[in-house]
Amino acid sequence: MVKHYNIVVKGKVQGVWYRKSTLEKAWELDVRGIVKNMSDGNVYIEVEGNKTQLKTFLDWCGKGPELAEVTDVSIEEGDVLPYTMFEIRY
Repeated sequence: MVKHYNIVVKGKVQGVWYRKSTLEKAWELDVRGIVKNMSDGNVYIEVEGNKTQLKTFLDWCGKGPELAEVTDVSIEEGDVLPYTMFEIRY
């Protein structure tokens, strides 16, 4: 069963390749959605996949790429949308 999560990642997550690394992890796990920088310095993610895919993805979001310093990850379940791939939004 496919689920949808809206995620906000806080900390030092901009200027550290967080979006690009998120895109690569999403492709690796075959999940769909978007990632984008927010004006407040956080990163916003919408992701869809099965339970196993999402567990692995959420665990990764809490760490991020090597240069990131994640301080908080907030997650809300949402309605499944018609995403067909994962992409960076600007």
